[in-house]
Amino acid sequence: MPALSLAPVIYLLAALAEIAGCFAFWAWLRLDKSIFWLIPGCLSLICFAWLLTFINAGFAGRAYAAYGGVYIAASLTWMWLVEGSRPDKWDIAGAVICLGGAAIILFGPRE
Repeated sequence: MPALSLAPVIYLLAALAEIAGCFAFWAWLRLDKSIFWLIPGCLSLICFAWLLTFINAGFAGRAYAAYGGVYIAASLTWMWLVEGSRPDKWDIAGAVICLGGAAIILFGPRE
């Protein structure tokens, strides 16, 4: 398993994979794109799940909980860069709080 210091990189890659996979479904169902968007979408979601297995958190639930904060920040970045809607101050404040919580969950001292 990669060292805990690699967790932020793994989480960022996982977030990109999850958001891209979910967006493929969004595009198919909400933007009238071809059903073939689901092929890379499903592969991307498989990659997302596989990447999370590299988090050295001891318990899956802890790895997933910490990932939640990264997902929120990455989703807002996606909204800005891909969908063209800039996050407002409340989006940013919420993401910072969630990233702080994720850091506490992931890097907090354990007995």
